[in-house]
This record gives sequence, C-alpha cells and structure tokens, in this order.
Amino acid sequence: MDLETKKRNKHLIVCLTGMPGAGKSTVADSLKKKGFLVITMGDIVREEARQQNLEPTDANLGNLMLKLRKDLGPGAISHLILRKIERETVSGGNIVIDGIRSLAEVEVLKTIGHVKILAIHASTITRFWHLKERARTDDPLVRDHFITRDKRELTVGISEAIALADETLSNNEITIEELKEKAFTIIQKWITEIK
Repeated sequence: MDLETKKRNKHLIVCLTGMPGAGKSTVADSLKKKGFLVITMGDIVREEARQQNLEPTDANLGNLMLKLRKDLGPGAISHLILRKIERETVSGGNIVIDGIRSLAEVEVLKTIGHVKILAIHASTITRFWHLKERARTDDPLVRDHFITRDKRELTVGISEAIALADETLSNNEITIEELKEKAFTIIQKWITEIK
C-alpha cells in the first residue's frame, strides 16, 4: 500500500446529511459519546461569522455560507474542516461531519479518509417542530422562514448528497433512542468494512 493510500484510509469519516431539523445533530451527539470526533459544519460557519463580527442569525449565516462557497468553491466549508481535523485528531480516529450539504464537500474529505454518507430524513412538519424545540439563534421560528431556509439548502446541492447517500434513515415515527441505535448499527458495519 503506497503512502497516499495509507493517508486516505486512516479515518472513517461519516458524513451526516439531511434537511435542517431531520435529526443529524441527535445522531452526531450520540456518536460523540461513543468516542467519535464530531465536527459540525454549521459551527464552522458560526466560527467564521464570529471572526467577521457577524451576528449569528439565520440570514447572516446563510449568506456567509453562500459567500464562502462562491469565493472558495462548493467544497469551501470542507477545506475549513480539514484544518480542524489536522489540529484535533490522532491517527486512525473516526470522525463524524454533521451537516454535509454537497458532494463537493465529500470529495474534499475523501482526500484524508474513507468517507461514507448517512442521510437522515424526516417529514417537513417533523423537521419544523424539531427546529422550534431546538431554538438555536439561527433556527426559523415561523413557517415562512423555515421554507426559505429549506430552499437555500437545496441551492447548494444537499438534495444530491441525500440522493447519493450510502445509507438513509427515516426519523419519522421512531424514538430518539431508536434513531441513535439504527445509526450506530449502520456505522459499526462501515467500521468493520474498512478494517
């Protein structure tokens, strides 16, 4: 095995994708408790907003995300994540990226690891209520803002990432514990496959 192949295979990188409020963060939090390094793409954008002295509103963060992709290409956020991974991981650690929005981001991550995409799906009404309950400063609290956010997400390619995911989980009519268990079962299978 050449050096480049070894470098590429040293991490399992689980990319969680899905529309806002589908349950990605719930899965990511459960995996963090199991020893995975979790990096949330939205947090990367929020860090960038802080550096630019922008208030973390939905509109500001959405516009910043679009600007970064326009200025640096569709894989822009993943390039910022690579730097974070280099600072925070030890050789061979498993990583979860919460909030993949495009296949361009996945391609960037493939340069350092074995990448699998897990799509979390939930109905529109389920997602809206999840966001209202979460109540982050950038979460939409009214339906019109929710729809605007969904449309913005679709413009950056999230539908393609969801459609081409390695596995898909439905987060409709299941408990939080069932969601976590189903996700972990899938990911355990992936860990076994790359050994």
